[in-house]
Amino acid sequence: MGVDLWYALVGAVIIALSVFAFISARHLMKKLLAFNMMGSGVFLIMVGLPQHQHGVDAVPQALVLTGIVVAVSATALALVILRRYVRSGGDPAP
Repeated sequence: MGVDLWYALVGAVIIALSVFAFISARHLMKKLLAFNMMGSGVFLIMVGLPQHQHGVDAVPQALVLTGIVVAVSATALALVILRRYVRSGGDPAP
């Protein structure tokens, strides 16, 4: 079992724990953090699985880099929306 498979297995464990945290958390910030951790697990799986005997495949790595940029942007947007929701009188733990 190589290091690449370990990345994929750790990614699967992170996804499983994040799904549990997302379902069990009531606070919206905790749900957002769990959702971001799910994305990190997916990125680990995408880096770990598509390794070949001839070397590293560049396409999944490019997709992961693009995904990280999109995840950071989406997180920033979610934080702004959550902040406005709380300031307007909403409860962050509905």
